[in-house]
Amino acid sequence: MDSTNHELVLAQWLEEDAAVRARQQGVGLARPEEIAELSGLQILQAMIAGKLPPPPITDTLDFMLVQASKGQATFQGTPKLRHYNPLGGVHGGWFATLLDSALGCAVMSALPAGQSYTTLELKINLVRGLSTQVPAVRAVARTVHVGKQVATAEAQLIGHDGKLYAHSSTTCLVFPRR
Repeated sequence: MDSTNHELVLAQWLEEDAAVRARQQGVGLARPEEIAELSGLQILQAMIAGKLPPPPITDTLDFMLVQASKGQATFQGTPKLRHYNPLGGVHGGWFATLLDSALGCAVMSALPAGQSYTTLELKINLVRGLSTQVPAVRAVARTVHVGKQVATAEAQLIGHDGKLYAHSSTTCLVFPRR
């Protein structure tokens, strides 16, 4: 991919992120009665459409759910100086939270109404450092297995230039939503 294509990808990503953010009406938590009858995918699509608020962590760490389909979720994040560790790069916790969110939402997107999940195990491989020189990254996750009690998913954190920054996997516990 040449640099012109990289710039086109970045422009598309930034446009999609801006469109999702423009539909948002602030961060918060959906009320239980708002989501009681919705599948996981319907909840995620309602967040993207601005009908349900994104959770506060998206504001804190400057990332956003931008795409969701059954068994898949994509988050976009913008590395900022406030995400740096003492050594001058983006903190591994930022990578972890972004990937965990994408992985969990991929699992959530495959769950029927009344089901929920929680992360049991998270494995991350950081393969390249991040800085504010990278304008945007995407955590693209897909389910591997979704059963009645256990679900697994895999994700990659990629830049607009196609570079891999990290990859990860998760095991989630599936249970009735309370």
